[in-house]
Amino acid sequence: MAERTSKLDAPGLPPARVWQAGRFALELRRTLLMGIVNLTPDSFSDGGRHAGPDAALAHARRLLDEGADLLDLGAESTRPGAVPVDDDEEWRRLQPVLRELVSWQVPLSVDTYHPRTMRAALELGVDVINDIRALRAPGALEALAHSPAAGACLMHMQGEPSTMQQAPHYDDVTAEVLDFLGRRVRVLREAGVALERLCVDPGFGFGKTREHNLRLARDLPRLRELGCAVLVGVSRKSMLAATSSQAPHERVAASLGAALACVAAGAHVVRVHDVAATRDAVRTFEAMRA
Repeated sequence: MAERTSKLDAPGLPPARVWQAGRFALELRRTLLMGIVNLTPDSFSDGGRHAGPDAALAHARRLLDEGADLLDLGAESTRPGAVPVDDDEEWRRLQPVLRELVSWQVPLSVDTYHPRTMRAALELGVDVINDIRALRAPGALEALAHSPAAGACLMHMQGEPSTMQQAPHYDDVTAEVLDFLGRRVRVLREAGVALERLCVDPGFGFGKTREHNLRLARDLPRLRELGCAVLVGVSRKSMLAATSSQAPHERVAASLGAALACVAAGAHVVRVHDVAATRDAVRTFEAMRA
């Protein structure tokens, strides 16, 4: 059954103070840094560098040492034009790394839209499901709802990764993204998932032009009206490139600028590749603003 279009049942909620992420209650008094661990051979930024378990674990340790508050592991690239990976291959890549990481007693997120992977990861002890499809796949909502405390990040995406950047269109990008995320939050709440377990992500670069992304960044404070944590992912994305030839690894300074703009606009969590640099920039910004 298709979701019905409706107004938010409780618009204008006060900003979230805690994100309940499985084993951890993450306080939102300061910006949280989510470190990216890609287990894919074709990630747009660092494809193949951390694909093996040993390399992935070494990278995870480095991100934690640099100041990451939680780790986000993905085993399928969702860059524009990416080829889908089935859940068997996805879990083959994830399982050995997750089995070790759950013993580290750090908050863990898995970036997946496959319900089988969600269930297996949650059973293993993962704390957050980060889903670009906002738990719309059959069985995805049930996988999360049956976990008593796991967190979820619900992202907006127009289209599919393979085609999403082919002429995306909105009449009002902010209103449409806010309406979509509001409806998904309502669905999760009606399924028994507490608001403090949820996080929303406007999906920068997922079916959006550069102009759409900039508009969403300016309007980011409106997402806080949903009453849950707000996550942004702008790190090294093509929307930041000064020229079309600028490589992802050359976008660190631009990524820091974008992260600070999002923090100033109310983001609670920033998903980043360059944790140490982002930590220094964000903590300095927070200290000077305070």
